[in-house]
Amino acid sequence: MDGEGEGEGEGASAPPGAAALLYLPDGSALPLPLEPPPGPTAAELLRRLQGALRLPPAAGDALALWLGSELLEVQLKPRHRPLRLVRHWPELLLRFSLGSPAAIAQDEPCLQLRRNVFFPKSRELELQEEELLRLLYEEAREQLQAGRYPVDPPEAAELGGLSCRLRLGPFEPGRHTELSLRPMLGELLPPGPPTRWGALFRRSREPGPSQRLLEAFARAPGPEAPPAGLYRDFLRRCHALPGYGCAFFPGAIERPSGGLLGRGGLRPVSVAVGLEGVTIIDPRQKHVLLSLTYPELCWELVGAVGQDGDPAGQDGDPTEPPQLWLEFDGDHEGAPVNRLLRVFSPQAELMSALIECCIELGGAAPPPEDQATPPAAAAAATPTEPGGAHGAPLRRQQSVTRPRLQRLATIDYVREGQELRRVKPPRRSASFFSRGGGGGGSYSPVAGGTGGAGSEKG
Repeated sequence: MDGEGEGEGEGASAPPGAAALLYLPDGSALPLPLEPPPGPTAAELLRRLQGALRLPPAAGDALALWLGSELLEVQLKPRHRPLRLVRHWPELLLRFSLGSPAAIAQDEPCLQLRRNVFFPKSRELELQEEELLRLLYEEAREQLQAGRYPVDPPEAAELGGLSCRLRLGPFEPGRHTELSLRPMLGELLPPGPPTRWGALFRRSREPGPSQRLLEAFARAPGPEAPPAGLYRDFLRRCHALPGYGCAFFPGAIERPSGGLLGRGGLRPVSVAVGLEGVTIIDPRQKHVLLSLTYPELCWELVGAVGQDGDPAGQDGDPTEPPQLWLEFDGDHEGAPVNRLLRVFSPQAELMSALIECCIELGGAAPPPEDQATPPAAAAAATPTEPGGAHGAPLRRQQSVTRPRLQRLATIDYVREGQELRRVKPPRRSASFFSRGGGGGGSYSPVAGGTGGAGSEKG
């Protein structure tokens, strides 16, 4: 947080005229005068911000203050004091990140105004104030452009069309063309998954990104639509995206071993935790691996370090990162089994604490039926009508929002009386490149990845 590096002790005061910058979702910054330590609480700062920006009272529930950097993102509780947390930021990074000593020494958090993880989606659609809706729209668009929400191309085009309408005004056929929109594709469409060779031939028959965006722009509401309604339409579409309104944490899960290349080890993942459940996302391929509501899962925190520096349980290992165990129902060759997925992450403790908070706030209730997969995403997951040179059906790629359980390495077991019996995994062809046929690897930071998010515990 800019301007808060003065003084080492709690009693050190900031120089006259010093100010901190609070970053808004649209990228602008608001200077805040620094006060003597310990400084105001997050609740006090949020109230001052509401007055400065002339936000309605509902903004106190919809928005929250965050401290974030490349290594860690934390939503502040109302009683937290940002100035105090900034001074103890290196200690938090040592506990909740895998940054090197040099990276931790150079890391500096930013104070941000973002969406509150505990704000229900249903209440978001009831908001009427244009400025508050605009801030929530800017937050959602930023997260979408950062690639955090898996989204299919048809739905991404619809969201991009609404962004075009808000940015360029009503659609004009003679003025808005594919050529005029092409330079803005990177700002209006989120990044998609890496292109596979087989998909190149399929995509040659489909409309390009600029054409899809132009068609969606043409379908956007006309000049009679108020900006507040457009913001609300954009947020309503985002509600169906996996991870919307969640806090994100970096982690890794075990890869299924075996196969032609015998690849095992760990797969980097992004864990989204929100009021409705937990979603495991592949940040590279931009698709969902697992999505569970709270009635569908049990969880356990393993290996976390307590406040006294000792492992929080007999399973804890101070040399290994903590683990979040997710247990859910599955089937093995038609028989019901219990499945256990282990998520390795230095922020597993934050995940567990946030899950507990969400359940206490009523997150165990199933999501509303109107928040199902959008029609565009469902259409992308179904084969098209027969066509092509030989009349064979053109199979489209599975929707990125549908879980891909086959890519998870889970521990399956069944209960027999008072005992648990592990179910043997399906046989896989051994790799001819190695005798061991793969296996587990050691945990390492995600290359090029960023930190996670969560509610700071304590």
